[in-house]
Amino acid sequence: MNVGIQMYSVRDISGDDLEGALRKVADIGYKTVEFAGFFGHSASEVRGWLDGLGLKVSGTHTPVAELIDKLEETVAYHKELGNVNIIIPWADLSTREKVDSLVDAINKLQPRLAKEGIALHYHNHDFEFRKNLDGVIPYDEIVSRTNALLEIDTYWAFVGGRDPLKMLDELGSRVKAIHVKDGSASGDGTPLGQGAAPVAAVWAKAKALNIYPVVESETLTPDGLTEAKICFDYLNALA
Repeated sequence: MNVGIQMYSVRDISGDDLEGALRKVADIGYKTVEFAGFFGHSASEVRGWLDGLGLKVSGTHTPVAELIDKLEETVAYHKELGNVNIIIPWADLSTREKVDSLVDAINKLQPRLAKEGIALHYHNHDFEFRKNLDGVIPYDEIVSRTNALLEIDTYWAFVGGRDPLKMLDELGSRVKAIHVKDGSASGDGTPLGQGAAPVAAVWAKAKALNIYPVVESETLTPDGLTEAKICFDYLNALA
């Protein structure tokens, strides 16, 4: 089964032992990893671990401030790592001005990254689907005012009142990867198969549309690796 994992899922061990965490998710059966930090390790060191474990990097969550402040350094790191997908994981979008600032940053960064062979994506939570302090729905602004790719976190879209299945159809080629996640409608996460999100339908839709699934589990229930294994086994049973 070809499925990836966001390394935030095993943050309880990855900060202290990133190599060990990579080894353990590979042992579970994950084929790719999406990083949420490198904890001071060089790109060559991390690339060596990936190659040795037969893992590929599917993307990284990289704050927009890092791209603005250290673009050349960041690009060099990712090219050495072999990563072609940089994903903005979150941004403060609480006012119209802050939405405008992100839109402007994306529109400046995207072509510069594209010249380096790197695609820029935005990853949502739930708040982007609700009106901010100025009555703006941030996600709609990002969709309409940029050409960024969109890594849909299907669980947070569900919590935010959107239908992730409909989003996959409507956004089409702008979605290359999704986060597969579960939990309650009120925002309390669970391992896959233990919540109210339409995980099975999302999984089937992703396969039908050839969209790459990345597991992200946030609850460390009872710990990151155990939850990662529960999620992998659940998807394997669906497959």
